[in-house]
Amino acid sequence: MRLIYFSFIALLLFSCSQNKTKEISSTHSYFNYGDSIESGGVKLIPIQTPVGNFKVWTKRFGTNPTIKILLLHGGPAMTHEYMECFETFFQKEGFEFYEYDQLGSYYSDQPKDSSLWTTERFVEEVEQVRKAIHADSSNFYVLGNSWGGILAMEYALKYQKNMKALLVANMVASATEYAKYADEVLAKQMKPEVLTEIRALEAIKDFKNPRYMELLMPNFYHEHLCRLQEWPDAVNRSFKHANEEIYTMMQGPSEFGISGRLEKWDIKNRLKEIAIPTLMIGAKHDTMDPKAMEEQSKMVQKGKYLYCPNGSHLSMWDDQKVFMNGVIQFVHEVDGVN
Repeated sequence: MRLIYFSFIALLLFSCSQNKTKEISSTHSYFNYGDSIESGGVKLIPIQTPVGNFKVWTKRFGTNPTIKILLLHGGPAMTHEYMECFETFFQKEGFEFYEYDQLGSYYSDQPKDSSLWTTERFVEEVEQVRKAIHADSSNFYVLGNSWGGILAMEYALKYQKNMKALLVANMVASATEYAKYADEVLAKQMKPEVLTEIRALEAIKDFKNPRYMELLMPNFYHEHLCRLQEWPDAVNRSFKHANEEIYTMMQGPSEFGISGRLEKWDIKNRLKEIAIPTLMIGAKHDTMDPKAMEEQSKMVQKGKYLYCPNGSHLSMWDDQKVFMNGVIQFVHEVDGVN
């Protein structure tokens, strides 16, 4: 009996030793990025542009040869910070993913040449980032929110041969439809006296007036941008660090539609060209029409639709469980096909 007992203890210790070895190996693999100096996954990636060379900020999490997800933030010229919520969920799933500040955003270089701020130039930037992180058609997922959704769709139209899947969160494929929905649906949900005052300030282009934001914050932002009573620190930091010059140049100063360089942007009739698996994400309280998002999922060749019934424009925050579960399920489904 004593021999059996000691044999059991020896087996148990051996098993624990094996598990410990596996754990150390796994951890080593997770954090070993192959860099000469470790910096918590942060890397400044060189970017070539028509007006010179610059660097963009990226941060890598995880190691997964079949799933590399690049997160495209909104704005234009917001920051990766409001997308930090993906860290909790994607790391649990073992995804390899990248937070990324686009050129002009807070943690990346901020050149002043206005010719840089075009969708076409941003698309080429994403392609250079893809090459730098060694992603390809076997593993490259692009997830874009808001302006990041515009960029993601435009990138797919040119470079889907280098992608495995596309995820578009809270962005319709037509700036005209976006503006129409804001003007004819969302604006009419506001109190008449509030809307009248907002319109009066916009009419004289007094967007810097503190009163403009005082009206927008409770009556528009907290209704349609993020419905959490207290905004997360990551969201507040992203707003604090936004590059308003680029934002206004491309989006325009008003929150009711687009009036900048993106005013006439429309690729709706080209969605049929997207042949890779695509997830379109809409939300009930979004600044984008959720029905339009569902329609877009049927226009691409291999589309799926995710609806967030309690979400707004940042539904990864205010309808987090539905959003994250749906995104994770889609990624696993695509990964399981090949």
